[in-house]
Amino acid sequence: MYRPILKLPKTKFEKLWDYIGCGIFMLSILYIFIMWGEIPEEVPGHFNGVGEVDRWGSKIELFILPFIGVFLWILLSLLEKAPHMHNYPARLNENNVKAFYLNSRKTLNEIKNLCLIIFAAISFQMVRIAIGEIETIGWWLLPIVLIGTAIPIIKGIVATFKIK
Repeated sequence: MYRPILKLPKTKFEKLWDYIGCGIFMLSILYIFIMWGEIPEEVPGHFNGVGEVDRWGSKIELFILPFIGVFLWILLSLLEKAPHMHNYPARLNENNVKAFYLNSRKTLNEIKNLCLIIFAAISFQMVRIAIGEIETIGWWLLPIVLIGTAIPIIKGIVATFKIK
């Protein structure tokens, strides 16, 4: 199958998403460190579908999402640099390869950064629950996670069908 290795520079769109995603994610980690002294020994460890805490755990668990986020960021950033390894339809050829690679990479970039933003929001809410500012993470979280990850995937699929 035709899979050339192309050096395609990141678009302004991808760079903007990286700045937004990483910036918000880093702020959430900074928030955990700033609030560390006020956080009790037990923090929310898990939530049910409506955002209520259904398990409490050690405050060290606040670093699980940031750790996963950093791992995800590294892994997906490496995959962004290798669009020739992504999955494409059989109609990939020398005339449309650049369009397919860019679309795949942009979709991956959006998903990566939306995941970082979602992890940041969850971490922020976990700290707020732990210190008693709020009681639940919010009913809005599950729909936002589902819609937030589905939209870039659907956009990417639609764009793939439009590539000639």
